[in-house]
Amino acid sequence: MNGANALLRTLVGGGVDTCFMNPGTSEMHFVASLDDVPEMRGVLTLFEGVATGAADGYGRLAERPAATLLHLGPGLGNGLANLHNARRANTPLVNVVGDHATYHKRYDAPLESDIDAVASNVSSWIRRPMTTPELAPAAAQAVQAALSPPGSVATLILPADVSWSEGADPVAPLAVPLPSPPDPTAVSAVAAALRSGRPTAFLIGGRACRADALRLLGAIASRYSAKLITETFPARLERGAGVVAAERLAYLGEMAVAQVEGVAQLVLVGARSPVAFFAYPDKPSDLVPAGCEVLTLCEGGDDVVAALEALSAETDPAGGPGAAPLAPAPARPGLPGGGELGRESLAQVVAHLLPEQVIVVDESNTSGLFLAGATAGCPPHDWLALTGGAIGIGLPMAVGAALARPDRPVLALESDGSAMYTIQALWTMAREGANVTTVVCSNRSYAILNMELQRVGASHGGDRARAMLDLHRPDLDFVALAEGMGVPATRAETVTEFAEQLARALAAEGPNLIDAVITR
Repeated sequence: MNGANALLRTLVGGGVDTCFMNPGTSEMHFVASLDDVPEMRGVLTLFEGVATGAADGYGRLAERPAATLLHLGPGLGNGLANLHNARRANTPLVNVVGDHATYHKRYDAPLESDIDAVASNVSSWIRRPMTTPELAPAAAQAVQAALSPPGSVATLILPADVSWSEGADPVAPLAVPLPSPPDPTAVSAVAAALRSGRPTAFLIGGRACRADALRLLGAIASRYSAKLITETFPARLERGAGVVAAERLAYLGEMAVAQVEGVAQLVLVGARSPVAFFAYPDKPSDLVPAGCEVLTLCEGGDDVVAALEALSAETDPAGGPGAAPLAPAPARPGLPGGGELGRESLAQVVAHLLPEQVIVVDESNTSGLFLAGATAGCPPHDWLALTGGAIGIGLPMAVGAALARPDRPVLALESDGSAMYTIQALWTMAREGANVTTVVCSNRSYAILNMELQRVGASHGGDRARAMLDLHRPDLDFVALAEGMGVPATRAETVTEFAEQLARALAAEGPNLIDAVITR
């Protein structure tokens, strides 16, 4: 058996049965092995950033890795932004990067590059097997590393001759470490802090954003009048009617400072201490209030639920309230009146029609300002966010989420500028029949950067500067772009048009796109 065949069989044996790929010459034996190993689903993408973003979305929903297959260093470079997002999301992902044959590297061929150096920016684990018998064991180690709590990107560099040579055998999966148990000292310290009566907020991320952990947090927070705040961009947030709600930390630093003003104790639950996304003149980088004590209950690789159960037992041995006191009641806004479509009316229409158990992929940026409030009481659903801040994740992540959970609808809320980073994902949606409804929020502007132009103090920016943040001349035609890649599409310019088109799209099978033109 050649190395590629053993690699695929080892991956499948470890539960990795989907590979998003944009292969090249060095990876052809991997591609050929797809016919020998039908259990591995190969998903073709037309850009490496789509492959990596789709693998991220898949891992967030399946809770096991997808693989990617990228072509040499330049292919890895093309996929790097969404691997950055996956790293920040702690998504389990096996990143296979082809390389030149071992004996060919010394010739410094045109595509030669330092793959290890590039991969080190996003990977917790990197291996380059130099002989064919080493390949399958390395693949098993990659799966183990990707799944080790809290999850990460594991990069396997695949020399072409190691792939095509004979002498390989698949290996059995390796045991995956369990999350670390609660630290009794940390639990006791947080319990004492709560009992002190000082104003407290919980900042939560990762596994703490799931419904079972939120229920425990809700009971504890209500008992001690503490705030519940999630990271600005949680990897996967379960929310909706009956699920304990937490406000999201604001993106704008000054708004985040206002959220935590007066907090004397900040308890981290699977989250990092908050910092501003960027530096601004005369604004703080550290968002923790002066004099506030920061305590860590548990980190991302810990058993978050066990830590919260231990904290609950220590702060209320009787068991506390049985209901989730911070959970919103079922509520949907009515359909807004007609007229031009704006950011607030778009959010109201989405909330009015949001299906139960939908997976919302949110890269709506400035157009999504009103979505969180409008959808708080909708039926339970998942919300996937832009964890690393590298835009271009929305459409690919929707592909991966849809293939991971074909039993659930996916709604991708995308902005027009961000959509163009990885618009090729629409082709993969059509090819795979992914059940994704895409709403492109078209304000014809990099609106968030117009805001940032002022916030960084660049007030001298004039017409030439603003032209660099404007998406007119020519206007993007998302209907033509989508239909050209096989996705049925419509354009909505009024509230009534958008409501009608979204209802039809959500009821249909397979991919659909709505170009929602936002004028206010």
